[in-house]
Amino acid sequence: VILCASAHLSPAPTPTQIIPREQWGGKYEFLLSCIGYCVGLGNVWRFPYLCYRNGGGVFLIPYFIMLFFTGVPLFLMELSLGQYGAAGPITVWKCCPLLKGIGIGMLCVSTLVCLYYNVIIAWTFYYLGSSFQSPLPWSCDAIANAGLCGNGTTGNSSTGKLLSPTEIFWNERVLGVVHSEGLHNPGPVRWPLALCLLAAWIVIFLCMLKGIRSSGKVVYVTATFPYFVLVVLVIRGATLEGSLQGIAFYLTPDWGRLANAQVWNDAASQIFYSLGIGVGGLLSMASYNKFDNNVIRDTLIITTGNCSTSFFAGFAIFSILGHMAWKKGVPVAEVADTGPGLAFVAYPEALALLPGSMFWSIMFFLMLFMLGIDTLFGNMEGITTAVLDEFPHLRLNPLHKAMFLGALCFCFYLMGLLLVTDGGIYWFTLIDSFSTSFGLIIITLFMCIGISFFYGINQFCQDILDMISHCPPWCGKVLLYFKACWVFCTPFLLLVSKQMSINMYNTSLHYGSYVYPRWGKALGVCIGATCCLQILIWAIVAISKETGTLKERFQKSIRPLNSWRVNNANIAAGAQEHMEAERVEAPFTVTLTDMDFTAMAWEQGSQA
Repeated sequence: VILCASAHLSPAPTPTQIIPREQWGGKYEFLLSCIGYCVGLGNVWRFPYLCYRNGGGVFLIPYFIMLFFTGVPLFLMELSLGQYGAAGPITVWKCCPLLKGIGIGMLCVSTLVCLYYNVIIAWTFYYLGSSFQSPLPWSCDAIANAGLCGNGTTGNSSTGKLLSPTEIFWNERVLGVVHSEGLHNPGPVRWPLALCLLAAWIVIFLCMLKGIRSSGKVVYVTATFPYFVLVVLVIRGATLEGSLQGIAFYLTPDWGRLANAQVWNDAASQIFYSLGIGVGGLLSMASYNKFDNNVIRDTLIITTGNCSTSFFAGFAIFSILGHMAWKKGVPVAEVADTGPGLAFVAYPEALALLPGSMFWSIMFFLMLFMLGIDTLFGNMEGITTAVLDEFPHLRLNPLHKAMFLGALCFCFYLMGLLLVTDGGIYWFTLIDSFSTSFGLIIITLFMCIGISFFYGINQFCQDILDMISHCPPWCGKVLLYFKACWVFCTPFLLLVSKQMSINMYNTSLHYGSYVYPRWGKALGVCIGATCCLQILIWAIVAISKETGTLKERFQKSIRPLNSWRVNNANIAAGAQEHMEAERVEAPFTVTLTDMDFTAMAWEQGSQA
């Protein structure tokens, strides 16, 4: 029975049904899900490239500075907020209604990421299927490439550049980009890729059909198998001629690069890219934790594992690229590439030179597939949790929930068809460049400021201590460090990163030899601006719903809703085993005290 009262003892409203919320089957499911979400394709194809491009081992200095003072504090903030609120990216902002737009902005970013990220998985499917051919269709041993490999290259009539069979396979057979003139002429859908994209969305749908109960089991395979492959690749690479040359190229420090602002900007962007901060996935996954889960411990484990994986992946990549450079008699810099070019051009070419190339290719693309699936789980979880929290009746009927998930995946598939046309790579690059840059920094900056100064940094730290019921002494000491970061260091570094990211809008965007037109860049700016403008739009909505002067409206809009404390008090109580039997089939119970008839702590001092 829910007892309700107000200061004037008004009649109690009709009780509403409290829908039980799922929880992870065990702490390892949550840890593996978060590790799988954070350890993605960027750890394999982005970090090693950034490391060698920005001074080798010197890049680790700005990387770890940004990690310790920005990445880890924001990671803990997002996990703690989701676990304490037991809600998704939108509903959790009951703690500060003024900033509800942060959650909606996260939803926009997650939507854009899901839109293009599954296209990468579709490419991976295509290469995985092609890897079962012997010889590999992009190798010089293939009959189709017999006339191209006299000197290992062939001419491109449009650019005059010498292309390898791997580049021709990627640009002509996979992408079909040679048949497109640019953004304005995407051309027809490439149906082999469209079928791969459909298969990828079907896999996502089936794995998420039963929520975290199904995806939590899948990660036991998808989150661990990539580590097995990386270890095998490192061991294999260590036995190859030229591998030490590649590793030396990867790590040799160039101290002069520290003075370059681009190095620091790359370090900041890699932290956001690899940890998945600010897109709602972490917050949503943490919302299914038990109330007393130790989020500080989980943060340290996950962030350490993620960064160690990035560094370790560099040895797997550059040892084999070093072998390819040695075999071709060229410097490593000529065979290294970034982004899709590394995963789908440079590295497959290197694998084709190894004995048993078909086996190594299957292993590599199977690893990429699982890395991509795990990351997409997190992003999709952010979207579905946000919607299900706003429309909780969908949780009651498994059929309705399955229909919603199916409709969501199908809509993403239809929108993703643009990215598997002949010119789809141009749209892919545009969305990838602008969806997670400027807007994501703004979202995380306001999240940090909102929690630290509106909700209250002391209150937030106390919330964390309340969750960690048996807090070891070290937890309290570490929390002082995070407190200093949230108030000073993190906002400052985010502001610096924002300033540096603005420079991206002043430089030309290109893919290969294609330079994006001005209207294309303007469209990209609009994509990024749409995400962060949600904060302003919903802040205006929140203020307009209040009464009084503008100052009074603002003060009211930053106060947590009453249900914020009530819900979490009962979640905490429900975490105790002796309370479980009382919570199975009934709504939560609130026992009124004198405090329920007085102003809450955060209301005191704000009333006239």
